[in-house]
Amino acid sequence: MPQLLAALLPSKQWLKSTFWLQHFLSFASPPKPVFLFQSTPSGFRFNSYAATRRVSTIPVRLDQPEDGSSDLDKLRVLRQKIEVSGITLDDSCVPGRYHHLICPKCNGGHLMERSLSLHITQDRNFAMWRCFRSTCGWAGRVFPESSAAYSEVTNNWMTVDSLGLEPLGDKLIAYFGERMISEKTLCRNAVLQLSGNQSVIAFTYRQNGLLVGCKYRSMGKRFWQEKGTEKILYGLDDIQEANEIIIVEGEVDKLSVEEAGFCNCVSVPGGAPQKVSAKELPSLDKDTAYHYLWNCKEYLDKASRIILATDGDSPGRALAEELARRLGKERCWRVSWPKKEDSSCFKDANEVLKNLGPDALREVIENAELYEVNSSIQEI
Repeated sequence: MPQLLAALLPSKQWLKSTFWLQHFLSFASPPKPVFLFQSTPSGFRFNSYAATRRVSTIPVRLDQPEDGSSDLDKLRVLRQKIEVSGITLDDSCVPGRYHHLICPKCNGGHLMERSLSLHITQDRNFAMWRCFRSTCGWAGRVFPESSAAYSEVTNNWMTVDSLGLEPLGDKLIAYFGERMISEKTLCRNAVLQLSGNQSVIAFTYRQNGLLVGCKYRSMGKRFWQEKGTEKILYGLDDIQEANEIIIVEGEVDKLSVEEAGFCNCVSVPGGAPQKVSAKELPSLDKDTAYHYLWNCKEYLDKASRIILATDGDSPGRALAEELARRLGKERCWRVSWPKKEDSSCFKDANEVLKNLGPDALREVIENAELYEVNSSIQEI
């Protein structure tokens, strides 16, 4: 085996990095099985994959160079930009892992904590970091294609108290009850309200249990976000180890899907585009409308099957297409919302839950159809 590796690899210097050796060996590994999708009371169940079409877990837009030279160049540029930002790297800081370092802004406080979490994505398309000390909160990211580095400093780290949030009152509990969403689901997802104001819902965005953002919704359906809210998917912690993921268009729809028995569901943080862009996909640093996808890429890359359950209107279908273009259509499925008595279709997950119940919503999700790989913009 050592002789075989020596013959195949370009040089001994290339082998010095443990990461690159693992990267090489991964190409020779057999593909992991892809399983049929079936629900159980506790979530998804996986059956034999014999009848399932093989899907790719690699987004179609991220090409892998054969010789690895481009990846090495990107990694070198990323490390340079990270160090220019003041972060000291060592040889253990390799792509695809999370590293705990000393924050150059707060120096870890008087305890010299390694409070800075740094992550370079496996494909070296960007690096991001955040200090998790409550009095610091310095965060940022860099891209190899751009000279710019995006960073922010949050001197007052978000907490429930600092945002002025409190448990939901009777008025909002009743509001969700009319939409068939239980207090148990609301509690599990830490849905709160502004203190003293039972007309404003607070959807808390969390990552690894930490409050990183908050989106507000008034009873009149006006939306706004807390300043400094992290651009991530709502419910991110629910898909940490998920092989199958459901993506919806709103926080209420995420809660609705959970009522149907699926916790491995996330929502996009913003609205849908009016139409599909006819342009080529932009580079990561310029893909601002979908930064939340790239910030969650390590979670999404683990999924072999992604069900797009966006709204059934034209913007919702456009959003599904834009997501599929970035995630890889080969591993995407699309939900078709059932028809009403007047032959029009229900718009979203919550409408189905309210009108047809959780069993019907579960069935709709289970019957999602494979996304058309060659679907054109005109079809959307």
